[in-house]
Amino acid sequence: MSLVPMKALLESGVHFGHRTHKWEPNMKPYIFTERNGIHIIDLQKTVKALEQAYGLVRDTTAAGGVVLFVGTKRQAQETIQEESLRAGMPSVTTRWLGGMLTNWRTIRQRINEMERLERMRDKGDFDRLTKKEALILSRKIERLEILFGGMRTLASLPDLLFIVDVRREVTAIHEANLLNIPVIAMVDTNCDPSNVDYVIPSNDDAIRAIKLLVGKMADAVIEGKAMRKEEEPMAKPTRMVMTAAEEVELSDEELLGEATLAKITVRTTATPIEEVAEEEPNLEETWEVDTDSGDLEIEFEEEIVATDDEGEE
Repeated sequence: MSLVPMKALLESGVHFGHRTHKWEPNMKPYIFTERNGIHIIDLQKTVKALEQAYGLVRDTTAAGGVVLFVGTKRQAQETIQEESLRAGMPSVTTRWLGGMLTNWRTIRQRINEMERLERMRDKGDFDRLTKKEALILSRKIERLEILFGGMRTLASLPDLLFIVDVRREVTAIHEANLLNIPVIAMVDTNCDPSNVDYVIPSNDDAIRAIKLLVGKMADAVIEGKAMRKEEEPMAKPTRMVMTAAEEVELSDEELLGEATLAKITVRTTATPIEEVAEEEPNLEETWEVDTDSGDLEIEFEEEIVATDDEGEE
């Protein structure tokens, strides 16, 4: 069963392209036919491309990757913002500034500046300023929020880019190509797909078509995050079992010191003497007889003293 039913694609208008005199020749493999001066996109290829992109986004997210959603045209702004928030991914919906990827360090500094000003505002530091200064800083926060509000969660360069309109986001695609970041894009019949790594032939002007395909990409992100959460707890019991196995294999010489081992040796040596004494009741009489001579008693004391000295060493 396909990821998106063909009926849903037809109802959303994904198959409608642009007029024939505005077409891009590189999109010829993705065009099915022409009707009333309008190109019709081959939805079978759209379904295959969508499934491939869905798997890529899911696997990338499961591995801890980040997908940046880009759509600055009016038809896509609201959908991109909503779906990126639902998936917990960054987005660009207002304007793509030159250098957002290639000059990422500077962009990150501006985002940090926005967050710093927001903390000052929340703590009430603006109240100690004059009205004019507070107004200037408030307007600065608003301007930064419009430009970088959707990218505040982006700590480093993204692993994937999902773009709605290739013709409008030429700069974003160029920067991604320079940094070798894969690009997934909805490509209409009037757009050039040569710089896009994963082409999804689709109508990029209809709001319903944009909602359908962007929603599927957000679902792929959510599924990838769920897969990652399931894999993380499985690694902990394995590490605990491995540690326990290593502890069992340790010998007494590795766990105990030399002095403790010497004492254990003394106790082990003395145990057979006690057992012999219990088994042979007449041994006590023999020992008393030997005590008169004083030889055995002296030798036994010398042995114990020598053992204690080794233990102290």
